[in-house]
Amino acid sequence: MMKRLILLCAVAALLAVAPLSVVAQDGNDIFANMTPEELFPGAVNEVEAETAYQALLDANLPDVREFFEGQTLTVAVQQAGVRGGISGPYYYWRPAFEAITGATLEIVEIPSSDLFSTTATDFLTGLNTYDVINVGAWYYGDYIPNGWIVPTDCYWDDAAAEGCDYSDFSIPMPAWDPADVAAPLAALHQWEGRWYGVLNDGDAQMLYFRRDILEDPEWQATYEAETGEPMPYPMETWQDLLDITTFFNDRDWNGDGDEDDGISLHLAAGGQGMFHFMSLSAPFTITPADGDAPPAVSTTDNIYWFDPDTMEPLINSPGHVQALEFLQALAATGSEAQFGWELAEAWDNFLNDNAVATFSWGDVISLSQDPSRSVITGNLGGARIPCSSVWYDRATDSVIEDAENPNCVGNTTGGSWHPVLSAFSDTPDLGYYLMAMHAVPSINFWNVTYGWTGVDPSSLSHLFPPRGTATIEDYADAGFDASDAEQGITGYGENLFSHPIYQTYLRIPGTIEFWDILDVRLNQVMTNQATAQEGLDLIAEEWAAINEDFGVDAQLELYQAAIGYTGE
Repeated sequence: MMKRLILLCAVAALLAVAPLSVVAQDGNDIFANMTPEELFPGAVNEVEAETAYQALLDANLPDVREFFEGQTLTVAVQQAGVRGGISGPYYYWRPAFEAITGATLEIVEIPSSDLFSTTATDFLTGLNTYDVINVGAWYYGDYIPNGWIVPTDCYWDDAAAEGCDYSDFSIPMPAWDPADVAAPLAALHQWEGRWYGVLNDGDAQMLYFRRDILEDPEWQATYEAETGEPMPYPMETWQDLLDITTFFNDRDWNGDGDEDDGISLHLAAGGQGMFHFMSLSAPFTITPADGDAPPAVSTTDNIYWFDPDTMEPLINSPGHVQALEFLQALAATGSEAQFGWELAEAWDNFLNDNAVATFSWGDVISLSQDPSRSVITGNLGGARIPCSSVWYDRATDSVIEDAENPNCVGNTTGGSWHPVLSAFSDTPDLGYYLMAMHAVPSINFWNVTYGWTGVDPSSLSHLFPPRGTATIEDYADAGFDASDAEQGITGYGENLFSHPIYQTYLRIPGTIEFWDILDVRLNQVMTNQATAQEGLDLIAEEWAAINEDFGVDAQLELYQAAIGYTGE
């Protein structure tokens, strides 16, 4: 907070000695006549408003009122409220958008569980209510084959624009650089070589832990004395994590007089827990290809969801069963309450000094700096998602155990929530302006540094060398504890770039149904209503039925394209 106050003083001094007209360019002339309070009425304090104001000025947005005055744009976004994750930034930056465009922005919140079905029904019935829709990347498997959205690369790629007929692309637009998006996440904004999305959020899951506890020599000595082995820190594998959470669970390791948790998970149905199973299970189930191209997809390698020749579900493979049984063991090293927790509750348990570890999205990094959510600022540890010393080899139909050479698989698990442009919008240029405005580096980075926005790191300019170009000072200037930034952002960058292979991303019709089934059945297993094998067998049966409904051959063609399988 002190760094944010220092930044506020610096901004105030700049505004006091230099008229805004001196630094204003294009649209900044509009903002020069508005106060931070007018532009950001949703800010909770002056520091937040002033730093957002500076980010807005740095964006150098073009004044486009002559093109859009009086128009109305409708954006659909998952329901989380005016300061909720992903929906919040649309409200927060709306006054600035309306001032610079002269247009009206209507924000329609739809419950996350209904967002896909509501928007799909809207398209299918021809209502075409929404100009822009903030989607998870898996929506592409339905949206694009059905022709519901249009490519966005027409706005920055002259060659692409020649094939786009929904605009003449002559209106000046906010400037952002698609090449800055980290390659694994950029791929989720594309379909068959074309960009359909515009940068907003970037999702991948990594490991978080209490660095102060695990690096404490006394705790390390106690661990070795009680277990006969040195503490496996830094943690490389899921098995290392389980050893550590088992040791710390039900101990008063924070000195508050109460027994504390080893792990913090969210395991309630409907709480996004299935995403975490995907990330955890990947190194138990996916193997790299032999030779010089480990990511190459074959019938046995880099496969997770379905057999790429038959569409037979693989979710009940021995590797998936092992992973789910491991998750049961890991959950036993945490609170009983976590079986009813949703995502934010698991985060809060960790951020409030009650658990020694968790694994999740990048939100934890920025939320750990928020004094209204966290008491662990300065003590955050971060690392890439763990590997596994045990995994199933599909090629040999055998279980491999190799603690010296564990199997490592990265992920881009989650929605990487971002806006797409309806093919039926009567204001496509205005829609793209909104999308690009949120992707402008200064605005996007501001969103990344405020945890309540739900916007996670996504770009090279957010990551530290050698993965990117950001500096610790960039985050420290935004109010971060320098050591927390170093741990969290370094871990995020390694998570995106250091693994030899990455879990394929499912983008085919029915993905929502597949994941809803996975969510419900996993909860049944975790609450002892079924064994791991029974639950996964049932999921496989239900997934196969969905493919039958859509047509197995049609599903197979889209699945092969989505994962890059050529049959060679």
